Amino acid sequence: MSQTVDPRSRLSTSGAVSAASGEAYSAAVYERFYDSPPQEETDTARTWLARGQNFIVAYSEVKAGATFERKDQPDEYVLILQDEDMSASVTAARETREIGGFTITIVPPGDSSITVKADGKIIRLFSTQSRDLADKTANEKDYREHHPHIPPLELWPEPKGGYKIRSYSLDVPEEEGRFGKIWRCTTFMVNVFPPQHGPRDPSKLSPHHHDDFEQCSLVIGGQYVHHLRWPWTANLAEWRDDDHELCGAPSVTVIPPKAIHTSAAVDPGVNLLIDIFSPPREDFSKMDGWVLNADEYPTPPDMDDA
Repeated sequence: MSQTVDPRSRLSTSGAVSAASGEAYSAAVYERFYDSPPQEETDTARTWLARGQNFIVAYSEVKAGATFERKDQPDEYVLILQDEDMSASVTAARETREIGGFTITIVPPGDSSITVKADGKIIRLFSTQSRDLADKTANEKDYREHHPHIPPLELWPEPKGGYKIRSYSLDVPEEEGRFGKIWRCTTFMVNVFPPQHGPRDPSKLSPHHHDDFEQCSLVIGGQYVHHLRWPWTANLAEWRDDDHELCGAPSVTVIPPKAIHTSAAVDPGVNLLIDIFSPPREDFSKMDGWVLNADEYPTPPDMDDA
């Protein structure tokens, strides 16, 4: 980020936790795909899967011609082609679109297929309503029981004009006062950060917390240290040590509610990070101009009345 003041400081979710709730808190999840075998493997694709309470991250190394099909998909999912030289053909809702690289694409419910046109990497994001994928995730055991701090997933309103393939370029210029590059749909909010060249200034970190939702931080380039601290509860046995986890690319970190956290790029080269939320964040959605496709995806009526 180029701003001297983090735009999130204006949000109600910023700052430290004011008091312990008396309840135990969840641990963070760290899945380093580069240190583990894939959960799915074919002749043309190797796919790593990790999850949070409401979401699944599917990271795939692919060869040209690899095809990914979904049958009776219950809700929208997201395709990210980070590399500029990647491309894919996406078929869904009785249409086929050719998608270029450096894009984020929202794929509608129902039957769909993605065929990649070059060797490289792709990212797909699903809700945990896709049970076939949720059951394969590397950390499936972490969510066999519902985490009480996280509300169940409720889909946001359908897009204007109905479900269809919607694709957006990631080539969006930075803007003073706007935080990252944010898109949302009925299931996800995705924030793609501009490249961080070299380490983050350690005197300009941004520790904050979220009351009732998880944050997924997906490292796709360089290295980050994720710093986490948990509030104390009344029970000493439930206290947790701080985390200072070094995670390279590709890796998934799931940050639980209430944990004070900040992430610092540390690689001397290019560091690339994507933050993922499911369902979309209300606070970001209320910030004028932050959500780049807000004109297509309405907010819930109760949020508009708040």
